[in-house]
This record gives sequence, structure tokens and C-alpha cells, in this order.
Amino acid sequence: MCAPSRAVRDRQATTHCKLLRACTERPFELSTTGHWRSFATWVRRTRGPMSPIQRRSARLLRSTTVSLGHRRPFSSLAAALKKHAPIDVHPEVQEARAHRRPLVALETTIVTHGMPYPANLETARSVESNVRKAGAIPATIGLIEGRVKIGLEPHELERLADIRADKSVVKLSRRDIGAAIALKKDGGTTCSTTLIFAALAGIKVFSTGGLGGVHRGAESTMDISADLHELTRCPVGLVSAGVKSILDIGRTLEYLETLGVPVISYGPTDDFPAFYTRRSGFKSPWRVDDPASAAQILHTHTQLGMSNGALFAVPIPESYDEVGQELQQAVEQAVKESEANGISRRGKEATPWLLKRVGELTSGKSLASNIALIENTAFIGGQIAAAYVQLSRERQAELSHSHIVNASASPKSPKSPASKPNETPDLPPAKLVIVGSAAVDITARADPVSGSARANNNLHSTTPGIVSLTAGGVGRNVAEAAHRILTSHSKDLATTTALVSPIGDDAFGTLLLDETRQIGLRTDGFIRSPKTRTPVCNMVLDSMGGLTGGVADMNAILTLDATKVVEVVEKHSPAILALDANMSHETLKSLVGYANARNILTFFEPTSVPKSTMIFPALASALDTATIPQAPVTFATPNILELAHMYQEACASSLELTAHQYWWKVIDEMGLGSEFRMDLDLLARRSVFDDEGASTNNLSFLVENGIAQMAINLLPFFQHLIIKCGDRGLIVAFRISGEKAASSAWATHSTNIFARQIVAQSKSGHSVVVLKHFPPVQVSDDEIVNVTGAGDSLVGSILASLSRNQAAFEEPASLNGLVAQAQLAAVYTLQSAHAVSPRLSTLADL
Repeated sequence: MCAPSRAVRDRQATTHCKLLRACTERPFELSTTGHWRSFATWVRRTRGPMSPIQRRSARLLRSTTVSLGHRRPFSSLAAALKKHAPIDVHPEVQEARAHRRPLVALETTIVTHGMPYPANLETARSVESNVRKAGAIPATIGLIEGRVKIGLEPHELERLADIRADKSVVKLSRRDIGAAIALKKDGGTTCSTTLIFAALAGIKVFSTGGLGGVHRGAESTMDISADLHELTRCPVGLVSAGVKSILDIGRTLEYLETLGVPVISYGPTDDFPAFYTRRSGFKSPWRVDDPASAAQILHTHTQLGMSNGALFAVPIPESYDEVGQELQQAVEQAVKESEANGISRRGKEATPWLLKRVGELTSGKSLASNIALIENTAFIGGQIAAAYVQLSRERQAELSHSHIVNASASPKSPKSPASKPNETPDLPPAKLVIVGSAAVDITARADPVSGSARANNNLHSTTPGIVSLTAGGVGRNVAEAAHRILTSHSKDLATTTALVSPIGDDAFGTLLLDETRQIGLRTDGFIRSPKTRTPVCNMVLDSMGGLTGGVADMNAILTLDATKVVEVVEKHSPAILALDANMSHETLKSLVGYANARNILTFFEPTSVPKSTMIFPALASALDTATIPQAPVTFATPNILELAHMYQEACASSLELTAHQYWWKVIDEMGLGSEFRMDLDLLARRSVFDDEGASTNNLSFLVENGIAQMAINLLPFFQHLIIKCGDRGLIVAFRISGEKAASSAWATHSTNIFARQIVAQSKSGHSVVVLKHFPPVQVSDDEIVNVTGAGDSLVGSILASLSRNQAAFEEPASLNGLVAQAQLAAVYTLQSAHAVSPRLSTLADL
């Protein structure tokens, strides 16, 4: 491509300035991912008139919720954030919550008031490390300048630990939260406060050193720790080395019994530990000795809707038990001194003073034991959290299967009779052709080792476990979703969808053919060759579900011969050609060129951030012959991260897409100016949820993260963009140009901020640009089973709608129906153990 002339470059600068003013471009820091697990936090229905499919889908989701039993309030953390609660959730914790990964809460009073510097900082870091070694994510909770931090950055942890620099750091119990936040204090969270925020964030396990309890002499001082009552309110498993040895252990256990808090010894005996020693002389009513049993207790509480937590008492490692006897003598002396000097009657000041005094009396030996026991409880807490997540997934899989009569076959499609691989009956041409990857997924997960402190993380030999084998691949999943939805409307649509994908003449290829036939999807699009290996992804997981290694043999799709694909597509002359990004540049270029030459609508699924620009050489090749009314690619479905990558590459790559004359012509014709910018500013103030007022969870990311600007810049290349915005819903941006603009139904509509839509018409009347937000759909955390196929189901649903009505985007009502069905399809797959939910075969009932 030739470099633009000086005049062209001047014109480019002027036009970019117009776009900057129109779209308020700002440096964007993307804080929202496009992962489909985020459907779990889409928590509101739209207010006002709803389409029939929205009303019925809402009822259907409610009926599913009832079938899953008693439920807690949906998302207390989300509710708090909508009320502007001063809470910051660390990105790693957000990611873990979104993908249902194990989390362990950690307190910070041990950092701010429990140990000297720098031992406190080193211990906090080692405790977080131990949680990670057990397969979980640490969520250290503290207060920084009046904001609750669920998960701390390294510099925030250092700030709380450096008690020499800031002696005003407060010790936070329930009673202190409001005042400390209002006065913008820094604070360390006690057990009680950590329990509160762990429960708020849905964290099921909290590891600490020792629980507070009934102080000695409490019969006269009434000094009883708030920790005990908090265990009756917060459904969290607290893992500790018993209660602090400075307390009255017997009365503490009696009081926990009165409160109805279960006490479980974790180890080989039912002895209740005494912090520094493994035995206190008291017994626990229950005992477990492995993470799975502890997790089962917590899971049972959840199933029964119980609001209380549980105390898991873990004895200090045996190597520290002998010195613990010596330490206990120092504890007794320190207690006597506190009674004599009045410290014992000074409330929350007593515990830090006693621990410090014990350290002095033992010449630091108590500190070493203190560190050892908290590191131990952190590791065991991580194991229990990982086991809880694994158990929850298994139970949800069972619930998902209970909704399915026949998981393989579509209820409205008869099973195809058994036939030889190359034998296919005479079928009519397919209207929708999907070219992409089909693969066999093999997953091997090791069984947990009973009583082991490890999660089989380093597997150097064979081990007992479970091996599963399923059909997968983006193209295949999208095709199955489209097929299920179409056949739910009519058996006559059973041959509408064809999947084109390379497979080998091997056992895996036969498996893919059989699985495809089982769901009633035609198989005449498979390109089978004895020289090709069927794509296979083989993953090895440890007992906690963590990936330890694997091999992906996906060469077949990368080396797919475009000529062979075109031969298959020519047999169908489809209305829509859908492409996933797993193919090579050359194959995509050939297929886009083929489709454009025959006026076939093209649909691109970016698949991932690195692959999202695989289509760009095809765009560059098509620009010289492209017309303004029809972009080189008709539809694309990026998430926010993919959109950002595509935008950056379009502007900065060697292809110089935004320097092409075609791009400038389209931008000029759209004619966006200050009015569009003002409309965008108004839309950005709207809440993500229709039934909420002003909220921190609003659409400001459209402007602040440059989402609208990026979408507008890409519209010359992609006529319609469906942008997956995670827990903020969907953004649809598209343009209608030429004669269609004047006759389009959108030409009679205008911007309506309450309807979440901006409609910008050029002065010439030759262009209409629409940007519309669709709010999220409600689905509870407890219903989420599988997050990997929801995006594919959404894309398959959109393709199913377009195959029935190629002009669905050109009329507001049909667009609303298309999106409502697509969101519901994604939700159904989230609730299923399958890559594509068989319930998609029932969508026509809506």
C-alpha cells in the first residue's frame, strides 16, 4: 500500500480530531474482561415493556431457581457496590470470583497488631504463598484510607505492616467499621471483621492463627470476643489453631455450643488444640482429617441454607508442640500480669498486649510458633477451599444433568441412523455454513490423595483419576448451538446448518462424526483426509482442577486448504458464511474474498485476543474493491479485550487499515459530530441495570475506556459489531449506508437514552449509525456449572436468528428479540455441564 500524500495526512489529522471530539477518546485501561462467567453477575431484568421472549425467559429462569432449592440473597457484594459502598475488590479476586476459583480470606490484625516489623510483613507474604501452594487464591482483607480492600496490592500490605511509620492504624471489629471508614482510617481486620467481608464477597474459607473467645474472668468482665457471634452470622469456614491460649478455652467451647457453631478438629484426633500446643485437654464434638470432608460440611450448610459458619481447629505442626508446653507457662504468667496491671479489663487492647508479653517472656520463641501455625492453617484452608469448589462443581453438574432427558439427541430431531463415515444422504443446500475448528477434548484429573497435604500438583507417574472425552472446538460448538435453536423452531430447519472442519481418518475423527450425528447435525461439511490428524486437546489436571500440563494438536485447522473449503461451500451457496479465528491468514482471506464476490454475508468470531486480528489481511485485501454500503465483513462478535486489540492493530499495524481511502470515505459519510458526543455522554451516565438509579456500576466505560470510539473506528471494516462486555451486558454498534439508510426502520427512530440507544443520522441522509446497550440477564452464582461454552452459544444463537432473518438488525423489534434469545442461550449453557446446553433445543417454546 502506498503511503498517503501530505494532503491526505493533513486530512487524516483533521478527521481524527473530529473523531476525538465526537467520541471523547481517552487512554483506556480495560478493567472489564469479556469472560462469560461474568453472566453470573448480570443481576437485573429490564424495566418497562418487555418482549414476549424476555418475559417468558424471566419466568423460566425463576422456575429453574426454585428447582435448585433454597437460595441466599443473590449477590450482597454487588448490592453493596451499587450503593457506593467503599469497597475495592482486587482484580485477581474478581477474576477468581468470576471463574469460581477457590479463594481464602486472610485477616490483617496479625499484621498490624500481632507481630513486630518486619516479621509481620514476611509472615503475611508467606501465608499468601501457602494459600497459593494449596491451589487457592489469597484474599487478604484490610482498610486503607477508609476503603475496604478485599485483596491487597503489595504496597498496600507493606503500608499496613509498617507500624513504625503509621501508629494510628486501628484494630477493626464490627463496631469499628463505620467510624473507621468515615474517618478515612487505615485498619487491620480482626477475625470478626474478616468474616463479615469474606461472607459479603462469597468467600467460603477464612484462615487465621487463633480465634477470639471468652476471656478468663469473663463472668465478671463480660469480655467475650465478637468473633464468636460473627460465626453465627457468616456462612464461612474458619480455619485456625483453635482459640488463643490466653483465653478460657473450656468456656469458649461451651459458648460456641450455645451459639450453634459447629466445632470440628482437623487432624488424627478429636483433641481441641490450644494454639501453641496440640492438645488443650478438651475434645471437639466432631473430627475430619481431609479437605474433602471439611468441604462437604460447608457445602451441606449451603445446601440447607444455613447462615452460620464452622470452626475447623487445626493443631500446630508436631515439631512445635514441645516448645509449646514452655510457651504455655509464659502465657499463664502474662495473664496473671495483665490481671494485676489492669490490662485484662481494657477490652481489645488486652490481646495484643498479652501476645507481645508472651513474646518477651519467651525471648521470641512464641513468634516462631505463631508464624508456623498461621502458615499451616493457611495451607489447609487453601486445600479446603479448593475441595469446596471441586465439590460444588460436581454437585452442579449433577443438577444440570437432572434437567436433561437425553443429553445427546435434540428432542425435536430424530437420531440419524448409523452409517459409514463417508455416507451422507442427499441433503438440500445449507443456508448457514460455519467454517472453524472441531476437536476432541480429553481431560484427565487425578483423584485426591486422602490425608495428603498436596493436591497431586506434581504428577511424575500414573495416578488414579477420571478421564473424560468430549467433542469441542469453537466452530463445532457454534454450529451445535445454531442447529439446536433452529430445529427447536421447526424440523424443516434441521439441515439449515453445515459445519466445515478438517478431521483425520482416525478414531478421533470417527468420534466427532458420531457425536455430530447424535445431535442431528449434518456431517457432509467435514473434510476428512488420511494425511490429517484430527484436532485433539489433551489436558492433565491435578485433583483440585488445576492445569498441570497437556498437549494441543491443532495443526489440521491451521493448515486447512482454502481450495477444499471453497469446494464444500460452493455446494451450498449459503446466505451466511461464519468463520472462527483458528484458521490461517490465507484461508480467511480466500473465504472472505469468495463471500464478498457472491454477496454472501460474513460473520467473524475472534476466538481470543491474539487471534482476533487473524482476519486483518483479509480486510486489507478487500478494501480496494469494497463499497461503502457493504463492509468487507458483515458481523463480528469481539469481547472488550478483543475489541481493544483489533482497534490498536487497525491503527498501528503495517497493514495501515485506517490509512486506506476506503476507511476515510466511510468515516466521512457517517458524519458523526458534537451531537453524537453529547448523546454518548448522557448514555454513559445510565446504570448498567434498568431498575437502578445512579450507580457506580454505570456505562461510563463507553467513554472512559474508549469502547465507543474503538467501535466507531472499526465500523468501516465490520458492518455490525456485537461487543461482549462481561457483567455490563452487550453493546451493539452498526451502520446502515446508501439507499438502505433512508428506507431503514432506524431512519424513523432517534436517540433515546432511556431505551439505551443512540441513533445518529448524517445530514446527507445516506448513513445511520446505531449504538445500543442491552442490560444483563439475571442468573445466580449457584447455577453456574460451566463457563467455557456460553460465548459460543450466544454466537450460535445470533447466527440462528440471522439465518431466518438476514435483516434482523435493521428493525428495532427484531434486534431486541435476537439479543434476548442469544443472552438466554448463553445462560442455559452456563447452567449446563455440556459445552452447549441441550436446553437450547427448547428455545422455540419461548
